Amino acid sequence: MDIEEVYAHLPIPLQNLACSLNGWRLSRRRYGGDYREVADEYSRHAFLAPGELDALRRQRLRRHLEAAATTPYWSARFRTWGIDPARDDPFDAYAKLPILTKAEVQSASADLINPTIPKHQLLSKHTSGTTGAGLVFPETPRAEREQWAVWWRYRAAHGLGFDDWCGYFGGRPVVPVNVSSPPYWRVNRPARQLLFSAYHLSTATAGDYLAALRKFRPRWLHGYPSTMALLAGLIRSLEPDFKPWFRIVTIGAESLLEHQRNLMEEVFGCAIRQHYGLAEGTANISECPAGRLHVDEDYAHVEFLSTSADTSERRIVGCNWSNPAFPLLRYDTGDTATLSTATCNCGRPGRLVAQVDGRLEDYVVLDSGARVGRLDHIFKDLVEVREAQIRQSRPGEMTIRLVRAPDYGRPVEDRLLAQVRKHLGPGMQVALEYADAIERTSTGKLRFVVSQVGRLGGPAGISHE
Repeated sequence: MDIEEVYAHLPIPLQNLACSLNGWRLSRRRYGGDYREVADEYSRHAFLAPGELDALRRQRLRRHLEAAATTPYWSARFRTWGIDPARDDPFDAYAKLPILTKAEVQSASADLINPTIPKHQLLSKHTSGTTGAGLVFPETPRAEREQWAVWWRYRAAHGLGFDDWCGYFGGRPVVPVNVSSPPYWRVNRPARQLLFSAYHLSTATAGDYLAALRKFRPRWLHGYPSTMALLAGLIRSLEPDFKPWFRIVTIGAESLLEHQRNLMEEVFGCAIRQHYGLAEGTANISECPAGRLHVDEDYAHVEFLSTSADTSERRIVGCNWSNPAFPLLRYDTGDTATLSTATCNCGRPGRLVAQVDGRLEDYVVLDSGARVGRLDHIFKDLVEVREAQIRQSRPGEMTIRLVRAPDYGRPVEDRLLAQVRKHLGPGMQVALEYADAIERTSTGKLRFVVSQVGRLGGPAGISHE
């Protein structure tokens, strides 16, 4: 029995204690050590003049190229492309490199690790991302703190601090999926989080969620756009004259659609602000108080490359110069964005993005009628899966199409099905299909969830187009 199975069998008070203990552990790691120094540094960067920002970026890229040169993978490619990180202009040298795909990173992950950093000093990071393909890689403690520093800089710009309680609607099943009665939330006291289950949210349970929000009155809500829009639609149907008290709703991990923003603003009565970030640390985009999406130019070097199908939509390609343990140069995130021609008077530097397009997902509908979004957690540690796509035409049934890596086998399949059961419950009927490749859209995107169910109707105020 693994630790998550043990957690699922604990009584609720002990589950709350487990959530708080894990929150304490993560808080010490993320915000301990030199975090205050890192956060102050990023705070000073917030309004840098163009010349100062350019000098900072040039210095960071040069150091990262020098770190990359110590790895077997990049040292070979630098020789191939005639790059000398110590002498060449860093941006000119960087531009010579070909685009790096996630599949290439998966295949060459051992050769991308910086051998000059002792392994015992490193953290292990994992992600699945938009394509559903698993990736596990090392990260320095400072890289993790830099990421949280830039995320808290964004939150602080909207008046949020560490002492503000947050109603958090995340992707982890903090409430076991077989639970059929409230409470559908757990408490993480060190992080000031009420951890609401996104997997139990439905017409039948919306009243319990609303009662909990009223009881605890968190100042701030955070979650995926699909989940938060679902919550807003359910609250509006349940209580049309709902009186909100929230300061802000922050969202991430999926594209924010205009109808979702409008619905949430109407129901929650506050600004809806978003940020875009990746576990790999190759790009970060934050919405300012004026409502504009700024590229965090001090955190990563980001390129927006034209797609072949639509010149208004750009591929997001980036460089994780905060993490010398696993250098990623010209890394294709698999996501796309539309650039903005507007200007912003907030004073923050950074190119402006109109919207991030690459994380648009449908819901998966359970046999109970509950809708669940953002299911990439199912594949987070399955590095034996190159790509995955969920297809659904009927509630309670779905097909997962998989592109297998060479080391995929029956044990991996068993782990995958166990993850599906953990996240969606035993009632979901699952069929597996295997393919050499998964079809892309006309703009080259891989749709993680392709569903016809959502278009048949849903809670008031939610469009599934």
